[in-house]
Amino acid sequence: MKMYGVEIEIIDINDNFPRFRDEEIKVKVNENAAPGTRLVLPFARDADVSVNSLQSYQLSRNTHFSLEEKSGAEGQKYPELVLERPLDREKVAVHDLLLTALDGGDPIFSSTMHIRVMVLDANDNVPLFTRSEYTVSVPENIPVGTRLLTLTATDPDEGINGELTYSFRNEEDKISETFKLDSNLGEISTLQSLDHEESRFYLMEVVAQDGGA
Repeated sequence: MKMYGVEIEIIDINDNFPRFRDEEIKVKVNENAAPGTRLVLPFARDADVSVNSLQSYQLSRNTHFSLEEKSGAEGQKYPELVLERPLDREKVAVHDLLLTALDGGDPIFSSTMHIRVMVLDANDNVPLFTRSEYTVSVPENIPVGTRLLTLTATDPDEGINGELTYSFRNEEDKISETFKLDSNLGEISTLQSLDHEESRFYLMEVVAQDGGA
């Protein structure tokens, strides 16, 4: 009897798809993030080896992000989103992207993951009144507490960055004694009776200010 050593090589076939752990992920980025900002993404796994394993990633066409790949020491490929253009939450608050992982088999197998890029608000908008000047004419015998005018300003920012408060600016004592301004609603009402002979008109300045830094 003679003993011979036999080595059997099992040749891999492309019978596995690249797979992401999650079908969808959410990524948050500030709207004032600078171009070049990188966002790390989850990578896909493929149980095949060699050319049949994961070879590359592709990103759906869009105007703000590109895709770059990094390779780890063990050969694993890691995808990263790279911000190419400045973001504006007031124009587009959410960017929906598709990341595709591809292997090198024949035929090529692939899988996709949905990426929702949530743009976080920055305080980059100034409150604006609907008009720069308001004029109101009232009789002198209106009851105390009568609402004379409601000022309206808008700010497209969200959260505290879009919450407005109203206040008098540079007002004379006579203004603060005669009129009340609701800081939240922008309503101006009377605090005491008006007298045409004492004053024919009152000039006041109102500021709308948001809650951002």
